[in-house]
Amino acid sequence: MLTVGAVTVAGCSSGQADASTGQYASSPFRRMTEAQWRERLPAASFNVLRREATERPFTSPLDNEKRAGVFHCRGCDLPLFRSAWKYDSRTGWPSFWQVMQDNIGTKTDYLIGIPRTEYHCARCLGHQGHLFTDGPPPTGKRYCNNGVALTFKPA
Repeated sequence: MLTVGAVTVAGCSSGQADASTGQYASSPFRRMTEAQWRERLPAASFNVLRREATERPFTSPLDNEKRAGVFHCRGCDLPLFRSAWKYDSRTGWPSFWQVMQDNIGTKTDYLIGIPRTEYHCARCLGHQGHLFTDGPPPTGKRYCNNGVALTFKPA
């Protein structure tokens, strides 16, 4: 692993995101080059969204965001989470108990040696974070998101 600023670059997982099916399969965001992504995104966001890096915990201002609104993918602006679904998981990353299900995809990630569920934006395939089963009711899920992979739009 390589730490760059507030982001740890861990490399890509062995699983592949399925880009061939779904409503966003022909999205222009899927045809962008690495150079176009680098131009579009700040370095930390590029490393997380395009390289599956992880930002250091407690470094994202979005972890403390409490206003009403919607969290969007920083890569392509697809809405992913409503602020009403956010909670303080005390992990140092923005966490949510529910997601706009049609707007994410998942794959199995073995990067740390054990299987985890990675989730990504369904439109641009940008890495967002990992899904855990230790969240609050009613879902019991914790979508643990990298703050640099999101933007927030107040209501």
